Amino acid sequence: MHLDELPLPDSAAATSAVEVAREYQSEALVNHCVRSYLWGAAQGRLTGLEFDDELLFVSAMLHDLALVPEFDNYTLPFENASGHVAWVFGAGAGWSKERRTRASEVIVRHMWDEVDPAVDPEGHLLCIGTGLDISGRHVELWPETLRTEVLERYPRLTLRDEFLRCFVDQADRKPVSSAADAIASGVAGRIDTNPLG
Repeated sequence: MHLDELPLPDSAAATSAVEVAREYQSEALVNHCVRSYLWGAAQGRLTGLEFDDELLFVSAMLHDLALVPEFDNYTLPFENASGHVAWVFGAGAGWSKERRTRASEVIVRHMWDEVDPAVDPEGHLLCIGTGLDISGRHVELWPETLRTEVLERYPRLTLRDEFLRCFVDQADRKPVSSAADAIASGVAGRIDTNPLG
């Protein structure tokens, strides 16, 4: 599998999601969002899992928005706050209430240890895509040629330091959260040893 086999969705909602991500996030975080989509979409195609490209892409582009000050929520875990942003975004995009709720669910579930693909294929794919991108989880599932192409097109830049800074801040302010659990379980070490770099 090669990168040119994974075109990014270009619907109005997908284009707007990219615009929102670029307006509020650093280039490193935007690249992380795109890579997370690409890793998930690649696994969907490699395993024959049927999924909604647009829903996965929009969810991937918006999944970390609540790590930035403009959308941070001082009481909710970042994935829940990002899910609310996605719900509102979906309303603006003219999505049905059901589709908005699905985007929110996909984003919340990306921080679960695992998501059943039979129940939520997009949540499963975003979960494994972010798992690869942040900590290198199950790197062997993606062809080396694809990994190289994706990293060349969407480099990691300052993701390590920026991501850890955001997660430490979230953990300090929200000790009962997935970010706090990730810090406590050694996410910093996993990022340092991520074979993606």
